[in-house]
Amino acid sequence: MKAFFNKVLYFLHIKKKPQAVAQSTNGLMVAEPDVGNMYLDTYKEDSYNEESNTIIRLVSPKSKKKDYAVKGIEDVASKNNWKAWLYLGPVIILIAVFLLYPLINTIFIAFAKDYSYATGTFKGITLENFGVIFHITPTGAGGWEENFIKYAIPNTLIITFVTVPVSIALALLISVALNSIKWFQKFLQTVFFLPYVTNAVAIGLVFSVIFNKDGIINYIFNSNITWIYGAERWVAMIPLCIYIVWHSLPFKILILLSGLQGVDKQYYQAAQIDAASKFKTLTRITVPLLSPQILYLMITSFIAAFKEYTSVVSMFGGPGTLGKNSITPDMETIVYYVYQNVEKGLTSRAAAAAVFLFVVILVFTFIQMKVSKARVHY
Repeated sequence: MKAFFNKVLYFLHIKKKPQAVAQSTNGLMVAEPDVGNMYLDTYKEDSYNEESNTIIRLVSPKSKKKDYAVKGIEDVASKNNWKAWLYLGPVIILIAVFLLYPLINTIFIAFAKDYSYATGTFKGITLENFGVIFHITPTGAGGWEENFIKYAIPNTLIITFVTVPVSIALALLISVALNSIKWFQKFLQTVFFLPYVTNAVAIGLVFSVIFNKDGIINYIFNSNITWIYGAERWVAMIPLCIYIVWHSLPFKILILLSGLQGVDKQYYQAAQIDAASKFKTLTRITVPLLSPQILYLMITSFIAAFKEYTSVVSMFGGPGTLGKNSITPDMETIVYYVYQNVEKGLTSRAAAAAVFLFVVILVFTFIQMKVSKARVHY
């Protein structure tokens, strides 16, 4: 076909007088005959004629015709849009009722002064609720609220920045080990996944017995450390973080193991040929190829850690190391602080703490997404 068009072009060059002739940089003559739009869509490259030492380029003064307008065809997709809205309707209603409305209402209550949860009345819009929880302005009774700054925020940050990196690192190592095992792989996967489907409160009670003063931990290490009830705040953080890490491992192992099984084996074979160590194989091949899964786990794990509440209730039975009898809420988290103030009827204060937590999670997630653009390889 191309040879045919070359002959046609040569014929046009011989028979038709070119419109314009220019000298190129290589000393070749350029001829541009007007042949209309007939060959423009089929033959768009320049043609070179050896005999005349000339480059022939097709040009046309005619403008391209307008695109055809298709009429009389029924738009089935637009006609059936009501079916899509019918299917999405129940989900949209549930999201609006149980997500959007509570979120908007909580933000409104956080700025309402003397809000009454029973009657829904308030005395105006103010920033006083945020000033109270951040120990800037006194409470209505003339006192000062310091539990949020002194206990809730530090405890939440400790839990978040200790348990999340440790749990992801352990899950990665266990996933790599499970992926390399040939025998009993499915059985071990089931064993590691069992904590995920076990009741969190029941697991917390078991951990509180294990770390009891007369528990198995002190017996094994022949110690007399008070870990749970009546313990110091920083000592009680150790079994609490161990429990959170242990309970969060199964889901992370499942995600990372599924990602490992999708990695091409050729990368590891190339690493073996290059005599790369296992550590370099892990850091240079496994981790970069699992970066999407790691990013997902980091975002979801940080959100879950910021909202930690069940672990404190199940292990201590209250906001402090003395359980419900605690005078000082030394194990209180931000979510625990929200629940405590709702029970006391301080709804505006609880809403202000919830809005603060929402903003922190939103900003932290946004930072992770921005950083991941240069670190995550899809």
